Amino acid sequence: MVGLLALTLTPSLSAAQEESSWVSMTLEEAMDRALKASPQIVQAQGTIRNAAASERSAFGAYLPSLSANASSSLSSTERLNPTTGTPVTGSADSYSAGLSASWDVFTGFRRKNERMRAQAESQSAEAQLVGQRFTVELSVARSFFEALRAEELMTVAKARIERAREGVEAAERRLAVGSATRSDVLRSQLELNTAQESLLQLENQRLTSGLTLGRLVGTDGPVDPAPSGPLEPTPIQSSREDIISSLVAQAPSVKSAEAAVLSADAGIGTARSQYYPTVRLSAGYDWFNQDFGFAGGRTSWSVRLGVSYPIFDGFQREGGMIRATTAAEVSQAQLLDTRRAVRSEAERVMSQLALSEKRVTMARQAVEVAQEDLRVQQERYRLGATTILELLTSQAALVEAQNNLVSLRFDYLLSRSELESVLGRKL
Repeated sequence: MVGLLALTLTPSLSAAQEESSWVSMTLEEAMDRALKASPQIVQAQGTIRNAAASERSAFGAYLPSLSANASSSLSSTERLNPTTGTPVTGSADSYSAGLSASWDVFTGFRRKNERMRAQAESQSAEAQLVGQRFTVELSVARSFFEALRAEELMTVAKARIERAREGVEAAERRLAVGSATRSDVLRSQLELNTAQESLLQLENQRLTSGLTLGRLVGTDGPVDPAPSGPLEPTPIQSSREDIISSLVAQAPSVKSAEAAVLSADAGIGTARSQYYPTVRLSAGYDWFNQDFGFAGGRTSWSVRLGVSYPIFDGFQREGGMIRATTAAEVSQAQLLDTRRAVRSEAERVMSQLALSEKRVTMARQAVEVAQEDLRVQQERYRLGATTILELLTSQAALVEAQNNLVSLRFDYLLSRSELESVLGRKL
């Protein structure tokens, strides 16, 4: 039995090699690398570039368009010489070039609304990028804290193994002098095996979290989280009312919904522009010559001012207005719902934070009580005043209290990260 336990607890060469392949990172380093490696961030940045291009195009609609053209034509002609009566071969070449420009004088305010919509889309894209950044950071923080949680739980499990070893040795000593039964030794060994199994499970959890974190930061192997400071719950400096009001006004999801409302309102203006006439000014300058050269060519120019108005277009304008109005109503309803959702989520997370702070305090007290109770039971067992069941019960209570304290501490840190993700800024 002793040889089997020694074999179980001795780290293998492959385990040591796997541990050496871990990359150590702080939370800040992991977040920086994740923001560079995240496909969602790359996509959000591309959306901003596309929105900026659309905004430039909307501004360019105010400028006149200018185009140039040039052409040449070479062809042969055959004619009959009336004097000699024989066919004569000649040529009919032509060369031309031109420059034309046009400008929309009035478009029924369509250009103004298109530019407003492009600007709203740019604002929405920027808000979505901010929100996506905090979503990525939340994913990194979750994997980072889960890996640290597993490490601290592994520390608790190792202390449990050490206590179980001591319990096995104590039971064997008491069995040797006849003050204990074989059942005491077997129960102590069962506790040791259970503690070792728990440690193996936690090692697997740590590896899983490390691999998830490695994928997020763009590495092929697991990442070992390196805390840059104490990971203890710290109270939020801002008041609950300030956070809620700031959240409803400045949250990335709210900003994006507000931009969608502006874009939909501009869409109504674009649809309404179809009811106005269109005024267009155009001009052109052309040159023509039958010889390859500028001498002797002919030129012409033209200026044209046109007005067009669709009297009837098969109710297309009416359909466009209905669709635009419907989109505006939907976007307004989505904005109100987004504000309510953000407020509700913030209230939930802040309540969870307050509860976690109180539970952490109570969990610390529970650990202290469990440690003192175990100390008393160990001494009583050594003196033969209690049974192995009572001792194992005290050990299990201490392990449960320590695990609960570790979990509550990291639950608080995760809840705080969730609040920052919803708010779109650090607290």
